[in-house]
Amino acid sequence: MKVRSSLRGLKRKANSIVVRRRGKLFVLNKADPRQKARQG
Repeated sequence: MKVRSSLRGLKRKANSIVVRRRGKLFVLNKADPRQKARQG
């Protein structure tokens, strides 16, 4: 999982979900698990 300052490019990809957990933003993608990232 990458820690990024901006998740804008990742959340535009197909099948990606933006989730807020414990005050952090996560982008998860079941179809392409390499696209996981965290912000904050």
